Amino acid sequence: MNLIFITNNCLHAAVAQEAGVDYIMVDLEILGKEARQGHLNTVISRHTIEDVRLVRSVIDRSRLMVRINPIFDGSQEEIDQCIEANVDVIMLPMFTKVAEVDKFIDLVAGRARTCLLLETPQAFVRVDQIMRCSGVDSFHVGLNDLHLGMGLDFMFELLAYGQVEWLANQFIDHGIEFGFGGVARLNTGMLSSRLILSEHVRLGSNQVILSRDFHRIFDEPFEAARRHFCAEIASLRNELHRLRQCSAKELEGNSVDVKHVVSDLIARKCG
Repeated sequence: MNLIFITNNCLHAAVAQEAGVDYIMVDLEILGKEARQGHLNTVISRHTIEDVRLVRSVIDRSRLMVRINPIFDGSQEEIDQCIEANVDVIMLPMFTKVAEVDKFIDLVAGRARTCLLLETPQAFVRVDQIMRCSGVDSFHVGLNDLHLGMGLDFMFELLAYGQVEWLANQFIDHGIEFGFGGVARLNTGMLSSRLILSEHVRLGSNQVILSRDFHRIFDEPFEAARRHFCAEIASLRNELHRLRQCSAKELEGNSVDVKHVVSDLIARKCG
């Protein structure tokens, strides 16, 4: 399972690499994000192309991923700057149709791996067409914006009620690597991170984003934070190893628990 940590802080990126995080992501996406998420308790990054260059200078084992803006007039320049900064993977957010994906693939032109962040209802409906675009290396299902776009109450409804599983089956049938959502430290979060990881294993997911819960570790003095961060990543890895030893029946039981927990959370929220 590839772990993705979003940061533009070089010290934090170096710690994440030391801990064995697979991808460090610098997040350039800003267009439209304030309108979509400004009223929510979510993190809106203010990263720059200079941050991409700086993070690249401190990591040599973890791979560098950049989430760019949705396709716009400046996409060519933005992608070229990422390539010049020697990024490994470029992620496209908020696409809605095949033409945008084709444009993205053309602009990258094989110079980096590509990841599509599927997070709009239009892309969800059109995923069969989008998967057939030549040059797509992987997908990540963005539960936050997708649940907002669908008018749902809680992003993990998509996991509990089968939409993520349906997408996972499509990706597997087409031999495409995929991941979804984020995960907090073990034993934290409204929906247990252990249950979320269990669903990743059950569905055959290849990657997950470390949530902002991991960023809170760096509120501690640096050396303590470094040790703590590495320990938390080791705990995640150990839990993933344990889950891979579970039977299909056990994983299905965990999936049922996800449905119950999510249903209870929504009932309390709407009640």
